[in-house]
Amino acid sequence: MTDRTTFVSLEGLRSRGWTDGMVRDLLGWPDVQGRDPRRGAGAPVRLYLLARVEAVERAREFGGCARAGGTAGVRVAAERRRRAVLATLRAEPIRVPILPPAELERRAVRYRREVGGAGADDGAAGDLARWQVGYLRSALRSYDALLDGLFATSGRVEAERLLRQRVDAAIAQAYPWLAGECRRRTEGGRGR
Repeated sequence: MTDRTTFVSLEGLRSRGWTDGMVRDLLGWPDVQGRDPRRGAGAPVRLYLLARVEAVERAREFGGCARAGGTAGVRVAAERRRRAVLATLRAEPIRVPILPPAELERRAVRYRREVGGAGADDGAAGDLARWQVGYLRSALRSYDALLDGLFATSGRVEAERLLRQRVDAAIAQAYPWLAGECRRRTEGGRGR
């Protein structure tokens, strides 16, 4: 059973000054969704972690949304936040770990085995380049934290694409022999 003291229902959010548009744009999907045992087969109960709700309420965007009267203010604040995150992504230097080629190969093969790559020992040169870029991308996952400033889905796809492009470009610059694989991934839109 879920401890309801650490969660807030949609009705509870409304009593705190949230509109449905603000919930959708700032919180996104509920943390827990289920049926209310007191209402039987009624509408599902959506619950949001209180800590997450309070963190959003402390953000400047929430105050602006509440003052602006809900959805219109949410859109303006979300757009402002999207622009700020994209600017941060463009300015943040991407530091790729520099390894000797043999060490990079060894780590890439080990990484491929760990993520479940069958036949990791008998790959062709193209497979090895793919594994090396995959390993380096995984080593650079700390940059994903730059996306945390985006609430729900506002601009997230665009920001993720920009981050992938920047990471691929940094890998290609640090390891020129992997530039073709980085370009292939960037043009193909492949995720990590």
